Formats: sequence, structure tokens, C-alpha cells
Amino acid sequence: MSISRVSPLREPLVDGVKDLGQITRDVCDPLDAAPTAAWYGAFAAALAALSFGAVMVIHQVWTGIGAWGLNKTVGWSWDITNFVFWVGIGHAGTLISAILFLFRQKWRTSINRSAEAMTIFAVMCAGIFPLIHMGRPWLAYWVMPYPNPMGPLWVNFRSPLLWDVFAISTYFIISATFWFVGLIPDLATLRDRLPAGWRKKLFAVASLGWSGSHRTWSHYEMVYLLLAGLATPLVFSVHTIVSFDFATSVIPGWHATIFPPYFVCGAIFSGFAMVLTLMIIARKVMNFEGYITLRHIDAICKVILLTSMIVGLAYSTELIISYYSSNHYERFAFLNRIKGPFAGFYWMMVFCNVLVPQTLWFERIRRDVRVLFVISILINIGMWLERFVIITISLHRDFLPSSWTDYSPTYVEIGTYIGSFGLFFTCFLLFCRVLPMIAISEVKGVLSYARSGENKESHHGR
Repeated sequence: MSISRVSPLREPLVDGVKDLGQITRDVCDPLDAAPTAAWYGAFAAALAALSFGAVMVIHQVWTGIGAWGLNKTVGWSWDITNFVFWVGIGHAGTLISAILFLFRQKWRTSINRSAEAMTIFAVMCAGIFPLIHMGRPWLAYWVMPYPNPMGPLWVNFRSPLLWDVFAISTYFIISATFWFVGLIPDLATLRDRLPAGWRKKLFAVASLGWSGSHRTWSHYEMVYLLLAGLATPLVFSVHTIVSFDFATSVIPGWHATIFPPYFVCGAIFSGFAMVLTLMIIARKVMNFEGYITLRHIDAICKVILLTSMIVGLAYSTELIISYYSSNHYERFAFLNRIKGPFAGFYWMMVFCNVLVPQTLWFERIRRDVRVLFVISILINIGMWLERFVIITISLHRDFLPSSWTDYSPTYVEIGTYIGSFGLFFTCFLLFCRVLPMIAISEVKGVLSYARSGENKESHHGR
């Protein structure tokens, strides 16, 4: 059972002496066992946050969005900030799954399943805010171009807000399909392990009659490849279109051609930070240190470091463009960010998104999970602040000094935001309990990576 030789040039993607059967048991056994006290505690906290958020949503639907802290100058703030934040979080899942798959990056195999689930839950959280912002969410279907007898009632195809509807709904559908297709072999594994009963029947239906034959695998791999190719451009299109909400306006600080690449890179940056947060927790709580190894953590950190530098370049470019444009309003918008009433948020954003990630140049930090957990939380805070800086600070001092005003969120807005985190973590914790967090079939494919001369028995374990 021992591993006879490990490559001196590469690190294995799975730590420890494991065979194929051991991988199945390690991933599936936690699903059959009773939840731990830590899981119950986390689930109770998430459910409480979700319940609080649900009460806030009911309250504002009942009373109207006048319950928010918006005013005649700041017409967008926490709602759109949260919307853009959650859409950004949703980027890393499809990026890890689709783009790294197309580039044959084997290190994605232990983290892609959780990242894909994170994408779906994050997009669900994002959808809450524009839905409420409509004021009458029960008429949300009016944003769809459906045939109707109400005369000129038709969607405005020239509005970037409508482009959001198409982009995000398409992204959600493709991401969910991609996630489900990737699950099918593992659903069949769960089906075959279970005794007769309703759960076995459920997994038998969900696995779509998977037989594991050569023909089935061939069809599966072809469909998976096509979906990866279809999902990849969506990673770039979704946040590009979200950035058009701002870039196509005339507001100083928003009207910028740099926004599409800037938003996409920021989304990948924040998404990977959230993946890092979740993976650090999951590897400890679910005892997956052998599968989500320090090599995976190290690779995620390198992506975060790269995207952080691109985000820093975007911040610098914005400042240079505002100065070089000779547009007084544009210059004032950025001076207001740097020295205005909300300057603390701006500098905190720079600290979290540009300075803190520079520590990842050091390998010792990239492999210290406790320090990385703090760094990932700071980056998530910084990326939320980035959206707040762009949206609220650009609005609160507009063209007319007579209309300048401040903004502070109400408890309703804060409660809704807390509730979105409750929804996210409730869904994620349920996912951890009912479905394999790690793609069993894909991890088995990389078990021998960087190893040679393994005992044959280890490859054919059950």
C-alpha cells in the first residue's frame, strides 16, 4: 500500500496513502454520519441570520423601499453594492470549474465542486436586491419580454438593467447545469452505496441512469467539455454587463471605459477570496486536509495575488485618467473619494485590496492557513468597500452642491444584507450534508499525479 516514489519536481494533489476506495469512503462517509456539533452550531447561526433577513424583506415589501436610507441624491447604495458584491463572489466557481478545466489545471479537482455550489448560492443572494429594489417584486416578470395585451408595455432593450436580467439569468442556468452534470458520476456512487429506500430512489433518478460504461463516460466527458466552453465566456460577460450599469451613465466616477475589465478582474479577485475562506473552513471541519492540500491553497493565493495587482493597477489608472481628462467634475469625484467624508472607506479599500495581498509573495504566508483566513476576510471586506466607494461616494456629491447629502444605511438594509449571508451559508451547509463536497471521480483521476511505482493494489482499491 505504500507509495514508492514521489516526483522531486511536483507535489501530489492528494496527500497521504490512499486508494480509490478510500477516496470514496472519505468523501461519502460524512454524508451518512450524523452532523457534528460544529455543523449544528453553524447551521443554527446561518438559519437565524436568514430568518432575520426574511423578516426585513417582508417588512420592506409591505411598507415599501422608503424603509431604506436612500434620498433624492443617493438613489443607489447598499442594495446595488450588495448585488454587485454577490455577483462578483459568484465568478470564481465557474472560473475554477470551466476555465481551469479547459486549461487542464489538475489542481482544480478538489475545490471545483464547492466553488460551483458557491457560485449558485451567491447568484441567488445577488438576485434578492434588484428584486426588492423594483418596489413591487410581485411584478418582477415584467422585465421579461413576454407577449402581452397591455399595449406599449415592453421591455427597454437599450437599458443596461435589462442586459443584467439576461446576463445573470443565463449565467445562473448554465452554472447550475454545469454543476449538476459534474455531479452525475458521484450521484451514481451515492446511489450504489445506499441500501434500498427513498434516498436510493432519489439518487437513482438524479443520476439519470448512470452505468459507468465506456460509452457513458465518453458522452459525459463530451457534454462536460461543451458546457465548460459555453460557461467560459459567461464569466467575462456577466460582470462586464453589470459594469455597464455604471459605465453607460454620465455620473463622474462611473462613466469609464476601464470598468468592464476592472469589474471582471475584481470579481475574480473577490470570488477567489471567498473560495479561500470556505476551503480553509471546509478542510478543517470536514477533515479534508488530505484533499484540499496546502498546494491547492498556495495556487489560490497566487491567483489572488495576480488579480490584486491588476485591481491595484485599475485604481491607479482611474486616478490618472481623472487627472489627465481635465474634466473638473471627474477630478472632483476622485478627490472626494480620497479626501471627502467617506475617505476612510476609500483608504480601507486600498489597504485590504492592494496592500494586504502583497504579503502573499511569501511562501510561508501562502501556507499558513490561519493568516490566510484573516487575509481572505480582509479582501472580502475590501471588495465590498470597493463597490460602496464606486456607487455611494460617486452619488452623494453630484453636479449641484445644493443637493449634496450624506447617506447612512437603515437597520432594514443592514438586516437584509445579514439575511443574504444567512441564505448563502444555510444553502452551503445543507449542500455539505447531502452532496459530496469533493468531486470523487475527478480526484481519483489525479491520485497518481506526481507519483510513480505505486502498489497496484492501491489503484484498484474499493
